[in-house]
Amino acid sequence: MPLDPIKIALPGGETLPLPRMIPVEQRFPEDDVGDVKAAVVAALAALPKRPDVAGKRIAITAGSRGIPDGVALYRALIDQLKAWGAKPFVFPAMGSHGGGTAEGQLEMVRGYGLTEEALGVPILSSMEVVESTKLGDIPLYCDKNAHGADGIVVVNKIKPHTSYKGDYESGLCKMMIIGMGKHHGATIFHSLGFARFAEMMPKAAAEQLKVLPVVFGLGLVENAYDGLAVIEAIVPERIVAREKELLVTAKDVMGKLLMSAIDVLIVDEVGKNISGTGMDPTVTGRAASRLPGFVAPPITRVALLDITEESHGNATGLGVADMITLRMFNKMDLGATYTNTITSRNTDATRIPMILNDDKQAITVAVQTCLGVDPAKARIVRIVNTKKLHKIWMSEPYLEEIKAQSGKFAILGEAKPFSFDAKGTLLD
Repeated sequence: MPLDPIKIALPGGETLPLPRMIPVEQRFPEDDVGDVKAAVVAALAALPKRPDVAGKRIAITAGSRGIPDGVALYRALIDQLKAWGAKPFVFPAMGSHGGGTAEGQLEMVRGYGLTEEALGVPILSSMEVVESTKLGDIPLYCDKNAHGADGIVVVNKIKPHTSYKGDYESGLCKMMIIGMGKHHGATIFHSLGFARFAEMMPKAAAEQLKVLPVVFGLGLVENAYDGLAVIEAIVPERIVAREKELLVTAKDVMGKLLMSAIDVLIVDEVGKNISGTGMDPTVTGRAASRLPGFVAPPITRVALLDITEESHGNATGLGVADMITLRMFNKMDLGATYTNTITSRNTDATRIPMILNDDKQAITVAVQTCLGVDPAKARIVRIVNTKKLHKIWMSEPYLEEIKAQSGKFAILGEAKPFSFDAKGTLLD
C-alpha cells in the first residue's frame, strides 16, 4: 500500500528564502572512444590472435549497470563472434540483482535495450549455478548456462566499488565471482565482508580463470560525460593484471564534485543502473559500508528526489541520505531492495531516511536543518545523478569559488530561483 501524505508542521512553513541557482559545467578529462561499434571492432582486432570459436556456443555476460551505447557495443561484439563462426548467447550476470530471480534479471537486461530482437541472439536467464572451483575452502560458482557453454566472454565496466577501496574493485574479476555466481555465489562471497574483497577478489578470479573457458574479457572504462573512455579486449591470462591498471584510469577520468564543501546536495534520481548503491559514494563520500577511503567534499545534507525506472524499485543505498520524497518511497520495491542488501550484508544501505511529501518540502527541510547556515546563503548543489556530473547547478554563494576556479568550472547561463509546480515538484 502506498504511503499517504504526511502531516508535518514546518517552522515558518515552506517559505524559506532559498538562494538562486547557477547552471555550471564541471570540467573533467575528455577521453572518449568515439564510435562505439568501431572501437569494439578495433579492440577485438587487437587481440594477439583471433579466438578459435568457430562452431562453438559462446556465453556473453550482461551486468546490472547501464553501459553507454550498450546495444551498439553488444551488437558489435556479437556480430564479430558470429563472423568468426561462433554461436553466441547472452546471459544476465548480476549476482542478486533483479530481486534475485531469473525473471527480474531478464527484465533488467531488457530495460537496457538488450533484447533478443535487438541483439539477434538468445538471452538465457537462470539462477541455477554450478560450483566451478574453490579458493581454499570458499566455493566459487558459475551460471549453469555459461558453465555449459564452450566459451565465455566477460564484459564489464571497470570502476570504483561503492563499498570498499583497493587495487581491485568493480570489474571483470568481480563479474567472474559475483555476477556470474548469481544469487548463491554472491551470497557466499559476500560472507567474507567488504574489508577482504580487495585481497580476495583477484585470487578468486585467478582460480575461476583456471577452470572456466573464458575466451577473453572486454574491459570498459566510463568517462565523466556518459561515454566510454576505454574499450579493451583482454586475453584471459592478462585479465587480473590489466584490470588493476585500468582501475587507475577509471578513477582519473570519472566525474566528481569539485567544489570545496556542500550544505545541501540535491540528487534528482538514484538507481541500480547508476551505481551499486543508487548514488556513488565515490562522488558523495557517503559509503553505507562505513569503510575508509571515500573522499569527497563534506556534505551536510543529501536529499534524494526520485528513483529511476531502470532500477525497478531497488533503492539500495538510500540509507546514506538524510531525506527522500514520498514519491520515491512509494516507488520502492522493498523485496528487491532487501534481497540485494541482505546478499551484500550491508544493512545500513537500506535504512529509510526522513520522508518528505514532495521535492519542495525535502529541499526546504534539508536547508532548514543545516545548523548555523543562513538559508539565503546556503551552498546548494543539484545534480541529475552521480553519473551525470559535468552539467550541474550551484547556488549563488559559490560564485566567487566558481570564478576563482576557471579550470574546474564554467558558468553556462544566468542564475535562476528555485521553481516548483503546484504539486511541489522541482522544475528545471
